[in-house]
Amino acid sequence: MEDIKNLATIGIFGGSGFYKFLDDIKEYTIETPYGLTSDSIAIGSVAGKKVAFMPRHGRNHHLVPHKVNYRANVWAMKYIGCKKVISPCAAGSLQKHVKPGDIVFCDQFVDWTKGKREDTFFEGPIVTHVSAADPYCPYMRDVAIKSAENLNLSIHKTGTVVVINGPRFSTKSESKFFTSQGWEVINMTQYPEAYLVKEMDMCPLNISLITDYDAGLVGDCEPVSHGAVMEVFKNNIANLEKLLREIIKNVDENRICKCNTTKEDSRF
Repeated sequence: MEDIKNLATIGIFGGSGFYKFLDDIKEYTIETPYGLTSDSIAIGSVAGKKVAFMPRHGRNHHLVPHKVNYRANVWAMKYIGCKKVISPCAAGSLQKHVKPGDIVFCDQFVDWTKGKREDTFFEGPIVTHVSAADPYCPYMRDVAIKSAENLNLSIHKTGTVVVINGPRFSTKSESKFFTSQGWEVINMTQYPEAYLVKEMDMCPLNISLITDYDAGLVGDCEPVSHGAVMEVFKNNIANLEKLLREIIKNVDENRICKCNTTKEDSRF
């Protein structure tokens, strides 16, 4: 009988177009204590390593950001053996120097989701306080940055992503406020996805593909539209796929870091 708990070591949450990214795909439906996942998990190989992929919005993109069952998705990745989790996402820019087509490896997030999302696995009776001071894995970010440099991609090594609830985009006043805080990126899915990955003792990595200038950076350019977002994303998907392959090739999926003892370090 196949050991479903050791199917993959690297997980990817992303858009449905990434199915073609994997070789020799086999799909699995995982039952979780938190309900249904967004979709089945596709297991395949990349650079000789077992990789799991799940479209966070479902393969038909039917789940809006605040309706994604992040806990079920992350739990499923942990259950099948993943140790590192990569979260590529389309995102908006809040600063002029971060241009559409650029890639940002975020090292911080700001949660602006209004508390409407189930955002922890630790609801008692054991009291667990997980530090979010450094929400993304330093080792994974270092591998990703070096991989992107190998490919001569236009990148930003650090960045703060503010996560809004969605599905609506920001008003101009909201966008102006976010820009004034010095935050670089805006997105609708990074919280609680990345934080839950860390709660499960896995290493989270964000890859923000910049598709637009949010609400037009208050008059400096055109406000964001879904059509414009998808056009930029499609034009840059090849670079993102190359980057993912390079990261997976270079990462040591068995490397131990502080992310892997998050739960142990968060209990009294």
